[in-house]
Amino acid sequence: MKINLPQDWHKALSGEFSEPYFKKLEEFVDNERQTAVVYPPEDDVFNAFRQSPLKRTKVVLLGQDPYHGPGQAHGLCFSVRPGVKPPPSLVNIFKELKSDLNCRIPNHGCLEAWAKQGILLLNAVLTVRAGQANSHKDKGWERFTDAVIRVINEGTRPAVFVLWGNYAQKKGKWVDASRHRVLKGAHPSPLSAAKFFGSKPFSAINAALADLGQSPIEWQLPDI
Repeated sequence: MKINLPQDWHKALSGEFSEPYFKKLEEFVDNERQTAVVYPPEDDVFNAFRQSPLKRTKVVLLGQDPYHGPGQAHGLCFSVRPGVKPPPSLVNIFKELKSDLNCRIPNHGCLEAWAKQGILLLNAVLTVRAGQANSHKDKGWERFTDAVIRVINEGTRPAVFVLWGNYAQKKGKWVDASRHRVLKGAHPSPLSAAKFFGSKPFSAINAALADLGQSPIEWQLPDI
């Protein structure tokens, strides 16, 4: 497995790479790639970290599992490559964004423009077998992404943690809510979208950033 992290993330997380659990995880993912189709492609597994270096990360949006359909996952939670049809959760995110901030729905589902503003679009699990949701659950990724959250929690810059759904909210135990801002809500999946709609999370994130003395996110995604 290629650990192609930018320098600041690599330095902050280097202790994890020598841990026995991470060696087992690498072995598991490498074996999976030899016997099955695994998403995202190897070069994109750590894409979220490359798009949002540690020194710029001010918002953490936590997803669960990469998309498991062909060509969808590219290492950013909820995001798909340009030209790929936005999945239902992302469609619901765009609907709520229009309702909350009157942002026009873009002609694609790529969220890189958000990541480049300092939003770490982090899945709890960073790989998946094609067509099998949660197939790489409990193999070590959760421990690694716990470490990511602890690094941000212990950093000098306060951040906004956005935890949609019960799975993400469990990760909140690593966050010192007296220093950071923690925004919890329903998941945008069709199963819980009724509670997600009307929650106005995007204006809440910008309000929390203002509270921390940081610049807001420009949520409007440009068309491609």
